[in-house]
Amino acid sequence: MDKHPGVAAGPAALHVLEVVGNAIVGGMETWVERFIERMPPQRVRFTVLCPAECAFARRLRGLGMEVLIVPMADDPSWSSIQMATALVQSAGVDLLHAHLPRAHALAGIVGRLTSRPVLATVHGRQPTVLDLEVHRAVHSHLSVVCRPSYYSALGLGVSPELLSCETNGVDTQMFRPQRPAASALRGSLGLAPSTVLVGFIGRLSPEKGPDVFLRMAMLLQGRRPDARCVVVGDGPMQAELARLAAQLGLRQTHFLGLRDDMPTLYNELDVVVSSSHSEAMPLALMEAMACGLPLVATRVGGVPDLIEHGETGWLAGPGDFNDLAGRCAALVADEALRRRMGARGRARAVEHFDLQACVDRVGRLMLRLAGSRGEPALPAQVAEVSATA
Repeated sequence: MDKHPGVAAGPAALHVLEVVGNAIVGGMETWVERFIERMPPQRVRFTVLCPAECAFARRLRGLGMEVLIVPMADDPSWSSIQMATALVQSAGVDLLHAHLPRAHALAGIVGRLTSRPVLATVHGRQPTVLDLEVHRAVHSHLSVVCRPSYYSALGLGVSPELLSCETNGVDTQMFRPQRPAASALRGSLGLAPSTVLVGFIGRLSPEKGPDVFLRMAMLLQGRRPDARCVVVGDGPMQAELARLAAQLGLRQTHFLGLRDDMPTLYNELDVVVSSSHSEAMPLALMEAMACGLPLVATRVGGVPDLIEHGETGWLAGPGDFNDLAGRCAALVADEALRRRMGARGRARAVEHFDLQACVDRVGRLMLRLAGSRGEPALPAQVAEVSATA
């Protein structure tokens, strides 16, 4: 269904080709979907390239987007280059916007062939080697999502004129405190209504440290037998984590798999933990904070810009499952502390990380890169991001 019924994109609307790389279920896809959904069609209209048919592509079509399937690789095939080039030329695309390195490689080549500007959003902690190679070859503009990523890119030789920082945002209306009268999740797990739930939400892959979370859960199980832990997500470590949970004797940890009811699920939890070894600006933490939950997270990437240590949650060293367990135990034991930290986190999310502000910043950047829309240049990017810290 058209998200903006009765409103057609005018002839002056910027036409952006979103080139979305080899998709996994995660924050990148969610960001792209919400960005497209929020951008006014009078200002920007979108066409999307995806590497394969998937639920993400179907959801975008449900928003009224034209979605085309084009294989993407580190070395893009001629057929992919030819198809994307013909699309850009025939459809009057003004700018290519890439997500993930393989998409950046395809967009970079096509942008050079068609003389269109290329914007690549780097959702991870730092640009990959492929991102840097493409950037240096075609002078694409890199947009990163947190301050550490900005300085990392500068340190890798990215020109400040071709680099900006547009901090991630969260939909604070979709994700908001709304505690259910009765907990369906606790009922489904056979738990008492008063059971405190500590959650991990993310892809089950090494960089996210789900094994660290399980080791934390083992310690928490000994310290707070009245608490339970839940793991939300799937990924390549799923079988390994099931074996580790059995080895650790985790009787109080439940694997929930992927969920499509996250705004509701966050409100079933009491504490959210991020045990990552590497992050940029994790969407799961932003969503949990917007839902009024206290956070316990490792001090990596842009996470310290999200969490005010001791105010909206606590930070621990990467891999330090003992500290994570201690912080979680303190929150499990003190409902008033959970409520106080959660309320402060909600206020911080609304003030500094609202999605519409993020959409507006990226929209202005696109218009500036397109070069003919009469939009003012963005303010100094690092100063803008510093205001959120």
